[in-house]
Amino acid sequence: MVMQPGTMLVFAATVMPLVCTPGPDILFVASQGLSGGPRAAMRANLGVLLGYTMHALLAVSGVAPVLFEVLRWVGVVYLAYLAIKLIRSAIHPGHLSLAKAPDNALVRRGFLTSFLNPKGLMVYFAILPNFMTSGDNVGLQAVVLSAIFIALCGIIYSVVGFVVSSIARRGSFCDRRRRYVEGAAGALLFFAAGRLAVN
Repeated sequence: MVMQPGTMLVFAATVMPLVCTPGPDILFVASQGLSGGPRAAMRANLGVLLGYTMHALLAVSGVAPVLFEVLRWVGVVYLAYLAIKLIRSAIHPGHLSLAKAPDNALVRRGFLTSFLNPKGLMVYFAILPNFMTSGDNVGLQAVVLSAIFIALCGIIYSVVGFVVSSIARRGSFCDRRRRYVEGAAGALLFFAAGRLAVN
């Protein structure tokens, strides 16, 4: 056995509060569920999880610390850019852009949102090593713990995406309501950019 089940459970319990804390990634998924429905939220979530997977690969390669600050500020700019696009769309009547975005664009945006958020890297550098034992299979231990973290994110973010999208879809959908929804989604992304900038 690569790791004891108890160790994996304690690790899951340790990272769960981090997964559930509103940050750029979960707010991005929520914004997509708000403006584009459950399908958009799930595509965004897929992209976020791919970004976390890339973090895991960078952590194993040892180059991630060099990228930490660069990723943080590029991520702030990227989230602010997405927020401005949504709010500009909300200002103008008769145009619903984000909900009609191609699936691959939503996956790409989700990937960039999580990949450019260095807080994901902190899991691999500050938390994950505390649950690994020296000796053989260190790499495999890292893979198992990374998989647990990514799986928890996938589950929690999926629930958030479905809940937010179901709330947004209640009642009839008109252009006025669309503008409110896109404005709220843009505000969420601005909030996410602010959280990333000050942390």
